[in-house]
Amino acid sequence: MNDMIKRSYQLAPDLTIYRMVNGMWQVAGGHGYIDHELAIADMMRYHDAGFTSWDLADIYGPAEDVIGQFRHEVLRLKGEEELKRIQALTKWVPHPGRITRSMVNENIQRSLRRMNVDSIDLLQFHWWDYNNPYYMDALKYLSDIRDEGVIKHIGLTNFDTEHIQIIIDSDIRVVSNQVQYSIIDRRPEMKMIPFCLEHNISILAYGSICGGLLSDRYLGRTQPPSIAELNTSSLRKYRKMIEAWGGWNLFQELLSTLNGIAQKYKVSIANVATRYILDKAGVAGVIIGVRLGITDHRNNNAQIFNFSLDKSDYYDIDAVCKKSNDLFEVIGDCGDEYR
Repeated sequence: MNDMIKRSYQLAPDLTIYRMVNGMWQVAGGHGYIDHELAIADMMRYHDAGFTSWDLADIYGPAEDVIGQFRHEVLRLKGEEELKRIQALTKWVPHPGRITRSMVNENIQRSLRRMNVDSIDLLQFHWWDYNNPYYMDALKYLSDIRDEGVIKHIGLTNFDTEHIQIIIDSDIRVVSNQVQYSIIDRRPEMKMIPFCLEHNISILAYGSICGGLLSDRYLGRTQPPSIAELNTSSLRKYRKMIEAWGGWNLFQELLSTLNGIAQKYKVSIANVATRYILDKAGVAGVIIGVRLGITDHRNNNAQIFNFSLDKSDYYDIDAVCKKSNDLFEVIGDCGDEYR
């Protein structure tokens, strides 16, 4: 691996993102109250530190509105050129059912207004129920809107390999698929990544630090944290994933291994876990949730670009993972946990 990992990634000829993407799921609730004024001020600090890419969705509460307000402040305080540095990657997550062109237009126009943009950098499409075939209609309409320039690029969220194949076979171009990918959950390596590499589709990885569980904070804990202590939706979600993977004792063995590597490079466990995924083939970026106005991990996250893992590090991490359950067998392909 290169000693200095590239900080940016070209998703498309006209779209380059920062590889540490700020995740805004936390704005949707379940992660503490978000004060909009404090959030905007925090976003400005992330921006000034080079963290210019944001991942959001129409269903993440006020996330699109917050991005719109942030863009307004950047334009007011820093000007047009600075505004151009921002990449806002949103999602459209409709309820499964009949999809019409007017319905798609209405939803995209609403996102444009909320985000205060003329066009959407990347529209990531999610569909809850494959048995409902209208997702193909939705993607065809989105493709038409992209060709009109209102959307620059189409991506997917939590689609499995089988259904991306159907999409590709229908001559619908997508540039990315956003999936859960971490040292704990390596299901993308089974089918998804080989397929995406073949078809020039990039992976946007989330859950790479398991909502904060893959961190120094939980090292040495002999018992799993109580439900009361797991005070965010992310922590509760990934606690269940760890149970499916191999349980708390094996997780502690992994944390201990990661801690040894972290101490070698004078970084954090979360840095090592993130770097492990960023180094994987086909990964464009890792999405790290930001609890705006509540906690700030900018300085720690920036360390990811200041070290590299060697072969012995990979060997030690993989040796622990070989003792775990195969989540591809337990859960299925990427996104199957949502269906």
